[in-house]
Amino acid sequence: MGLFAETSTEMPFGPHTPLAVRMRPRTPEEFVGQQHFFGEGKLLRRMLKADRLASVIFYGPPGTGKTALAHVIANTTRAAFEELNASASNVGEVREVIERARRRLAQARSAGQPSGQRTVLFVDELHRFNRAQQDVLLPDVERGTLILIGATTLNPFFAINAPLLSRSQIFEFKPLTRDEIKIILRRALADPERGFGKLKTAMTEEALDFLAEVCDGDARRALNALEIGVLSATPDADGVIHYDLAVAEESIQRKAIVYDRGEDEHYDTASAFIKSMRGSDPDAALYWMAKMLEGGEDPRFIARRVVICAAEDVGNAAPMALVLATAALQAVEFVGMPEAQIPLAQAVTYIACAPKSNAAYKAIAAAREDVRAGRTLPVPDYLKDASYRGAARLGRGQGYKYAHDYEGHWVDQDYIPTTKIYYEPTEEGHEKVFRERLAELRRRRAQNKNGK
Repeated sequence: MGLFAETSTEMPFGPHTPLAVRMRPRTPEEFVGQQHFFGEGKLLRRMLKADRLASVIFYGPPGTGKTALAHVIANTTRAAFEELNASASNVGEVREVIERARRRLAQARSAGQPSGQRTVLFVDELHRFNRAQQDVLLPDVERGTLILIGATTLNPFFAINAPLLSRSQIFEFKPLTRDEIKIILRRALADPERGFGKLKTAMTEEALDFLAEVCDGDARRALNALEIGVLSATPDADGVIHYDLAVAEESIQRKAIVYDRGEDEHYDTASAFIKSMRGSDPDAALYWMAKMLEGGEDPRFIARRVVICAAEDVGNAAPMALVLATAALQAVEFVGMPEAQIPLAQAVTYIACAPKSNAAYKAIAAAREDVRAGRTLPVPDYLKDASYRGAARLGRGQGYKYAHDYEGHWVDQDYIPTTKIYYEPTEEGHEKVFRERLAELRRRRAQNKNGK
């Protein structure tokens, strides 16, 4: 078929064509999953049925149907269909596709077809096109010479040029559900032409459930495991291939963690981790941390997030949280993995279970906002540094009251020329003690100012 093809017919299958390719859906009715935009009556289904397809970007994890849906469109639309793989093509090949698309339009119009024949260009792994290659597509996408279908596993708002994004409808593919994976596997077992329908395969429900679970919503992975198990098994005396749980476990590799340290999964998982600690769910926090560790995340990154959460979300409600988090950070540096997971788990579970307060975080945010937005307040002379020669001549430090010289190690004294209150302790944990103490001190200041 070469690098690109100008055909909407399905690829001829050879003896070594993978099952996942052979079982690609041919019609909208055969397509499984993505009901939120391709279900009956949904936007993309309506666009395709009316043959009013516009440029689209398919975004989502592997094995969720991006390429499969592009081929369904190829088999359904009246437009010419071309296909490129961004990792194996260059600007010259992109320009060749564009030139053919322009010729089709011109020939159709010269033959008395004013609307002309449009061209659908499917670009797999669109994110691998550099900015220059993406820019080459832009004018013809904008003019409608090309209808672009771009497929990417990366967030298009990070990986695709903004002008190209603005001219495309984005459809986010979700991992397939267990039931959807089962539909695809059962179809492969039953299909006599493209699947294993001509073989006597007895697959247990337990094995089917297992593949549907561990494939993580990736249909290609599930079909690959089915193919390996069926083709490597020895039929019994009656020619029956028994595909049970043991075969399923041998046929599928250890579950690959969907976690790219530089992309969405990195930020999304870290966000879920922090929010789980903040939400006092130690089990969820441990799971997200385990996912990051298994995905190869730097444990120091995790430890820094733990330290921040201890101060921001626990604060003075449980002051030991920050102490423990900082100790965990030091332990990670000193011990390293895999043992570093233990002090990390200790700190994470402590923070998740601790009473919560963001009063300190809110206080510094409010104070900084006042500094940025308002008039800068001067430091009173009696609070200024008086340690250098000549400070007394400038009146520095004169009238300062040393708190430890007074009963209770406190004395009524203005430390800032404003009555603004930034830190308001909550009733949670140890902060309740602070709240009561500050309330008493503020009451005494008010009494002194009123002369009582």
